[in-house]
Amino acid sequence: MIGCGYLGAVHAACMADVGHEVVGIDVDPERVDLLERGEPPFYEPGLPEVLTRARATGRLRFSTKMSDAAGARVHFLCVGTPQKAGENAADLTFVDEAFAELIAHVRPGDVVVGKSTVPVGTAERLSEALRTAVPGARLVWNPEFLREGFAVKDTLHPDRLVYGLDDDDTTSQAVLDEVYAAPLAEGTPLVVTDQATAQLVKVAANSFLATKISFINAMAELCEVAGGDVSALADAIGHDARIGRKFLNAGLGFGGGCLPKDIRAFMARAGELGADQTLTFLREVDSINLRRRERAAEVAREMLDGSVSGRRIAVLGAAFKPNSDDVRDSPALDVARRLHQHGAEVRVTDPQALRTAARTYGELTFVGDVEDAVAGADLVMLLTEWPLYLGLDPARVAGLVAEPRIFDGRNALDPQAWRGAGWTYRGLGRS
Repeated sequence: MIGCGYLGAVHAACMADVGHEVVGIDVDPERVDLLERGEPPFYEPGLPEVLTRARATGRLRFSTKMSDAAGARVHFLCVGTPQKAGENAADLTFVDEAFAELIAHVRPGDVVVGKSTVPVGTAERLSEALRTAVPGARLVWNPEFLREGFAVKDTLHPDRLVYGLDDDDTTSQAVLDEVYAAPLAEGTPLVVTDQATAQLVKVAANSFLATKISFINAMAELCEVAGGDVSALADAIGHDARIGRKFLNAGLGFGGGCLPKDIRAFMARAGELGADQTLTFLREVDSINLRRRERAAEVAREMLDGSVSGRRIAVLGAAFKPNSDDVRDSPALDVARRLHQHGAEVRVTDPQALRTAARTYGELTFVGDVEDAVAGADLVMLLTEWPLYLGLDPARVAGLVAEPRIFDGRNALDPQAWRGAGWTYRGLGRS
């Protein structure tokens, strides 16, 4: 596994757990040292147990030396593709550097497998470079579909596998079938296609999910001015089998390291290919998503009689989603920062993400305990729907705050229960 960040570390541990001999390679010595000790460098439910099991078998090790890739039959590229600074396009620096260094250790007959999310055309370029440098070696694109919080399950029991093959590369397909023998034996659907389609699958899937989320958030905006309830609306349209209820939860919108940067990179690549008009709708998808954050700050001001300056606000949640410590493009922290910039005393709590949040959002105050966060608060804002927060007792929390006001930024609480306990409750798009 070349790259032992979120994708590579999970994939390495899971592949070793099912019986393969795996070496994970990363340029970060601290990350490698943690993994060698069996400690994940990030929070992911189930990963510590898989990592411990795999390390105990002797089939999994980690290294900072690319030379340790020599002798492997399959080489997975799992490095990051962040958004370029000041641009929408994906930054392929890490992919290109890792690939260039790896080629020296690839032998004829080896298979290089790309899992990173890349702009279409990247696989074809790398495939040609590989054939030139190492005749007989082949490249396959095998996109990942991991959900943070469910990454171990999604790796061991994926809902589909996609192979993007160069021409009729049955040899590489047979090798990947061996790698994924366990999920294939369970009946996991396999889609075998060309490299271009395989690269498009991931960004198309993320763009569709982002569109669905932004659609229901647009409906929430309409419900607020029309007097409707977006949660009931989502339930009603979700019963249509053609639509479905998943990803129709209105609220702060999406964040993290995938959806935002992937839809922007998708638009940028379409423009490079001369098809920029094709994906213009994604600009509005992105715009709606970002608008939700400003709307949350506006509601906070409304609930505090027009100004947040000098008021104490408790923010429940820092991670971009529950069951993760990932704060990349976190809507919760974006809102917290906006309120802080307008003079509010913001106290943020989260079960897992405080350490990662503090590295980037040093101007905010972070507290580890919910009761400490809400003590004396003029407003409580639920911005990441951790089960811990959904299970709070409204009556008990009311005795800790200065004023019982709560903003439900994820529309995840029971409005009747909170109002019944004396709280002023506001959601997004809820009557």
